[in-house]
Order: sequence, then structure tokens, then C-alpha cells
Amino acid sequence: MDQWATVLFTDESRFSLNSDSRRTFIWREPGTRYLPSNVREIDHYGGGGLMVWTGIMLDGRIPLHVFERGTMTGVRYRDEILEPYVRLFRGAVGPEFILMDDNARLYRALLVDEFLESEDILRMDWPARSPNLNPIEHVWDALERAIATRNPPSRTIQKMKTALLNEWDQLLQEMINCLISSMKSRCKACISVRGDHTPY
Repeated sequence: MDQWATVLFTDESRFSLNSDSRRTFIWREPGTRYLPSNVREIDHYGGGGLMVWTGIMLDGRIPLHVFERGTMTGVRYRDEILEPYVRLFRGAVGPEFILMDDNARLYRALLVDEFLESEDILRMDWPARSPNLNPIEHVWDALERAIATRNPPSRTIQKMKTALLNEWDQLLQEMINCLISSMKSRCKACISVRGDHTPY
């Protein structure tokens, strides 16, 4: 377990105002099918969403960062993520700190590599196409479930942002610790199937 204690697992995710779920369940009284409270209109061509980023580690997490409009670039990653969040975590943890990010092209930009080197931040080698190894994927699932069960649901970007930040703060650190504690078995499962899909 100690080998994972200094790893900051990071990732980004997109949350949409319109759920991607194809199944919607509505519990209603007989004869109330067309009441406004029981009708859900779906806009298939809009609605918007938010791109968020965060990091988790044993007994800690980074506040959820919500990206304002625009495209994610290496410059934004350095300026909005690495500088204000990762660098500070590195300082708190010490020289044993390891950053885990995936192999997205913008994370591998030269200016990102130069920044990490200048701050003495070690990056973990991460196998290609292996998101199910990253315990943060299950944290995204938990956050998505929490957002989906909010009543009333978020209908605007600002309300979704507020909901995401509130639900992120409500997620239990014990759940996060448990997911990180599963890294040994995750890695064993990945090796046993030679990098193919695992049950995680």
C-alpha cells in the first residue's frame, strides 16, 4: 500500500446538462402522465456541459477545477492545473510525490514536460488505453450518480457547476481511499489479462 501513498491520480471528465443515458424512469400516479412535473423534454442538439479536472490520493484530494469556456491546451493545463494545484501537492508531499496523468497529447506537450522538470515533479509511466486502471474513473462514476439523483436536476450551466462542486465536497474520502487501496489488485488483473479489459 505504501507505494501508492504518494501518487496523485488525476483525470478530466465532461458532465453534460443532457444526460447521455437512454433510459429514463419516471414514477407517477395513474392519470398524471402529461402533467408538467412528469414531462421531460430533451434537446438533442444542445444543452451544453462542463469540463472538470481533479486529483485524488490517499487521505487527500484536489478541489474540483471547472474549466471556463475554451479549448483545453497544454498552456491551460500548465497554468490552470499544474501551477496552482499539482505544484502545491508536490510541495506538501515531498520528493516522493508522483503525478499520474493519462497519455493525452496535451499532457505530453513540451511546455508541460519542461514545467514538471523545473518543479522536480515525477510523472508515472502509464500504459496506453488503460483507463480502468485509474481509480479516479470510479470517482467520476460516483460523482455522475450523485448529480443524476439531484432533484430538481440542474437546468443551467451555472447550476450544474454549483451542483458539481457541492457533490464533489460530499464524496467520502473513505471511498477514495478504498479505490486507491485496490491498485495492487488492479495491476495484477491487468497483467493477468496482458493489458486487456479488467473487471475494474
